[in-house]
Amino acid sequence: MATIKLNRPKLDAGEKIYLGAIFKGFFLTLTHAIKSLRGKSAGAEGLASSGLGVTMQFPEQRWDEHMPEYYRGAPTLVTDEQGRERCVSCQLCEFICPPKAIKITPSEIPSDDPWAKVEKRPLEFDIDMIRCIYCGMCEEVCPEQAIYLRKDYLITGTSRDQMVHNKKKLYEIGGVRVGLVNKWNELK
Repeated sequence: MATIKLNRPKLDAGEKIYLGAIFKGFFLTLTHAIKSLRGKSAGAEGLASSGLGVTMQFPEQRWDEHMPEYYRGAPTLVTDEQGRERCVSCQLCEFICPPKAIKITPSEIPSDDPWAKVEKRPLEFDIDMIRCIYCGMCEEVCPEQAIYLRKDYLITGTSRDQMVHNKKKLYEIGGVRVGLVNKWNELK
């Protein structure tokens, strides 16, 4: 195999000393700083910033009105209009979850219950929000439309236990979802 020898290109005097590149970068930075101080920085009005750049001042300004339609937030469970659980403990969301943040313990519905035609319901349903990567796969795989991603980005807690959302908390923050639920369909 032949060896190819490459020669470095010769630099002229201006390229050997970096003053030209330094002045060019300084001028560009100074231009952006002046535009920012005048309140004319690019993107500032789109983010409703304070005028001191494109950075949103977080506690006072929120993303709520600037959220795109495709934003995926934290997963939650929802009930139907009559307050019934939509989840049938099929465990598809648990199996498909890449970081294994969902843990479901299924249970039987008593035969004297008016909704006993449904085979199972979750006894426990936990989502570890520290492990969740907000991928949306749990929402996509759910056949009963029981789990949804809400547009919430402010999930805080002071301990790891507070960041594990149990079934009660998931239903509390999820609320009611109106529409067809497959498990209550009479033809099923």
